Amino acid sequence: MTSTFVAAGPFAGQKPGTSGLRKKTAEFMRPGYLECFVQAVFDAIGGVSGKVLVLGGDGRYFGRQAAETILRMAAAGGAARVIVGRGAILSTPAASHLIRLNAADGGLILSASHNPGGPDGDFGVKYNIANGGPAPEAVTAAIHAATERVTGYHIAGAPAPDLDRIGESRLDGMVVQVVDPVTDYAALMERLVDFDAIRALVAGGFRMRFDAMSAVTGPYAVEILEHRIGFAPGTVVNAVPEPDFGGHHPDPNPAHARDLWDELMGPDAPDFGAASDGDGDRNMILGRGVYVSPSDSLAVIAANAHLCKGYAGGIRGIARSMPTSAAADRVAAHLGVDLHETPTGWKFFGTLLDAGRATICGEESFGTGSDHVREKDGLWAVLIWLNILAARGKGVAEVLDGHWRQFGRNYYSRHDYEALPVAAAEAVMAGLRAALPGLPGRVVAGMTVTAADDFAYRDPVDGSSSAGQGLRVAFEGGARIVLRLSGTGTEGATLRLYLDRMEDDPDRMAQDPQEALAPLIAAAEDLAGIARLTGRAVPDVIT
Repeated sequence: MTSTFVAAGPFAGQKPGTSGLRKKTAEFMRPGYLECFVQAVFDAIGGVSGKVLVLGGDGRYFGRQAAETILRMAAAGGAARVIVGRGAILSTPAASHLIRLNAADGGLILSASHNPGGPDGDFGVKYNIANGGPAPEAVTAAIHAATERVTGYHIAGAPAPDLDRIGESRLDGMVVQVVDPVTDYAALMERLVDFDAIRALVAGGFRMRFDAMSAVTGPYAVEILEHRIGFAPGTVVNAVPEPDFGGHHPDPNPAHARDLWDELMGPDAPDFGAASDGDGDRNMILGRGVYVSPSDSLAVIAANAHLCKGYAGGIRGIARSMPTSAAADRVAAHLGVDLHETPTGWKFFGTLLDAGRATICGEESFGTGSDHVREKDGLWAVLIWLNILAARGKGVAEVLDGHWRQFGRNYYSRHDYEALPVAAAEAVMAGLRAALPGLPGRVVAGMTVTAADDFAYRDPVDGSSSAGQGLRVAFEGGARIVLRLSGTGTEGATLRLYLDRMEDDPDRMAQDPQEALAPLIAAAEDLAGIARLTGRAVPDVIT
């Protein structure tokens, strides 16, 4: 085995966040930048000698080059085997499944999720642990510490093998196993979802549209929806992954998946619409003339999971991120299972899933999943919805209406203020944080504050603690606002405002959400002064 040590680094600012390290593509392409971060990952996990790793990503610009570099570094570190998706392609949930299926020691996912790609876009590297899930805070802290002391990296002198050719080859002493990125994942979906029931739905004339947003789920959706289930060719649009996602911002929401939205709200709308994001872990669900909020989607999936063959025995618990609406809480109470409220970030669900304390998980940022992997899974959510519609024999609007009449409706919305000056965003957070102790009992926009805090979490399984996870203000009647800074952007700061109000009167469940939430929107501005402190009179994105 021949390898070289190249002196480089350390580089400032390589602290991984909730979803790994995300930076501008050009920064990752700086000489030694990617390599030093990957070396820090290897150092933090005790080296890779003798280990089995999974490697792949969403196909964005620089992904293949990065994968080839990482393979050469893994070989230099003495890894036994690296399982890599053909063309360096793997959706994030498929990568999680491969880690678990092969009992791998971990994996590296090359993605910046829903962020734009291309030479002027974003790139990212995330390390997932042996359970298939994102590295917990203790591991990311160790990686960050390693980035601050790294002095260079080890890399094999031999070139990486052809990543377009399925099969095994050797890179120095390491086995490189190139696999079809779709096959194992599709087989898993067939075990969880009743494809025959969905085929019968299709045979009855049911139509759908899936927008892959020129991102990684295109090949998965074509194989599963069109080839295996039988939807008409062309059901999946923007199906070919592109290095710049075809110029799309691959974030499946009403703003960035506008063509899909317009089609589903149009006069000749199909029965069902869905979209997924850059790396395949997020989803948006639409029906003819109706949008399903991520919080409602989580609640409906949890309430109906027993209709899907992989969950026929029921579920053991539901976990949701703190900013997600309380809609799932009432489902958990109805089912007699535990409800867990965690910070934002899928890694916080991992211990609950591993311990068998949760089956269905979700977060407000268009992410839903279950214990089949340790990541959120966009295409899984789409297939579960199709299974539910087939079993219920109803459309999306009917399913939603029936759910609200049984459990009540949570009017819910997220307002995103993107690429803010960091100082302005931090001023908003600091101002509200300072005001929290004096808020209970105060009347704001005609509503009385009952509680206010900065959310802190203690994991019920491993006892780990996470503080400063979002500012919460609750009002009489269960309404609340939440304010937090997002860690997924690469430019400026993204401020997210979450608004949640429960309505149990069936005659008042058909309002426009922004109208229903108008008092909370006014209260949020009164308390946090977003427009006053940032100069942004309206959000950049409303979902």
